[in-house]
Amino acid sequence: MAAVPLDPAPRLPADTVAGGPRALLTVTGVDRPGVTARLFGALAEGADGLPPVEVVDVEQVVVHGHLVLGVVLAALPVDGPVDEAVFLSGLARLGAGVAEATGVRVEVESASDRGPDGARPGRPHHVILLGRPVPPGAVAGAATAIAGVGGNIDAIRRLSDYPVTSLELTVSGAAATALRTALAAVAAASGADIAVEQAGLTRRSKRLIVLDVDSTLVRGEVIDELAARAGRAAEVARITAAAMNGELDFAESLRARVGTLTGLPVEVLDEVREHLELTPGARTLIRTLQRLGFRCGIVSGGFSQITDPLAASLGLDFAAANTLEVADGRLTGGLVGEIVDRAGKARALARFAAEHGIPLDQTVAVGDGANDLDMLNAAGLGIAFNAKPVVREQAHAALNQPYLDAVLQVLGFTRDEVLDAM
Repeated sequence: MAAVPLDPAPRLPADTVAGGPRALLTVTGVDRPGVTARLFGALAEGADGLPPVEVVDVEQVVVHGHLVLGVVLAALPVDGPVDEAVFLSGLARLGAGVAEATGVRVEVESASDRGPDGARPGRPHHVILLGRPVPPGAVAGAATAIAGVGGNIDAIRRLSDYPVTSLELTVSGAAATALRTALAAVAAASGADIAVEQAGLTRRSKRLIVLDVDSTLVRGEVIDELAARAGRAAEVARITAAAMNGELDFAESLRARVGTLTGLPVEVLDEVREHLELTPGARTLIRTLQRLGFRCGIVSGGFSQITDPLAASLGLDFAAANTLEVADGRLTGGLVGEIVDRAGKARALARFAAEHGIPLDQTVAVGDGANDLDMLNAAGLGIAFNAKPVVREQAHAALNQPYLDAVLQVLGFTRDEVLDAM
């Protein structure tokens, strides 16, 4: 018995198909049910003098009730080469019939000189513009910068209109480093946030997120609140600022700051914890990612007496932080166990990822200070959130919005998808 081919459908040789003329049909007008069906139905039936066609590419979008539909067709040679003029003429007649029946406009033009698939070299990227609002100058600046590094905008879609407006541009033909550098200048000049991510499966394969706590998951710095109760606020603020800007070793600065808390009653920790204020959008971010199957946790240079109860209240999967030493109901000014510093945060991320069987390139880290940099760089996607300049410059993406759930748009989730997951 002869072997049955896995794909018995007859195929024309690839070079034969590629050699035929191509055309681009652009349909525009008020959107209504049946327009796309009418167009492709007409193509299936054919028209006088029109050869069989192959659908090469289709893109359709509806913007505020207005339809834009683009279709690339290739003529299939049957009894010999197809004359392009005859091919375009046949499509024009067919398009006129569709336009008359549906009330839309159908334009036909040659696409034969655009290559087999119109693809540009290099990996495509997603460029996300975020702001409240997004000014036209930010879009114009981004488009100019993209063109300036040899890129092309293949598609634009809106991801969200609340709490921030976010637009996603799919860009081809530009190198990642040049694209990020050019767009960073646009972000600085326009005030909009602009993130760049390589397109592909890895973008939607993220499965674990770690969040810094102070000034990321919660507003303010816990150590500052404790220092205020110890009467050492100004001293601690100076040390904290130097550490966050990378001017002072974090472990050294942490010991110095904790030393100022010597003698503070342990009950003060409960008072500070009860007055913690979550960053707007924090619950939405965590709840949405949890329902999408993410493992969520916190890694903090702060204190476990604060972060462990916080993690429990939010239903997080893991938490890592420093532990304050307590004796006779008061803080000793010392620490217990391994210090979670800049390197320690990266180790904690790697440990949590390994425990859950998740590769590092499928993780996300969010933070604001220099002690977060190793963690941000180790993650598959490191996001600087309202961060110091040194952090924004080195992170994969930077957000300066006040809403933590804007991270969802950087991950490519639309507002509708977020609402569906809530």
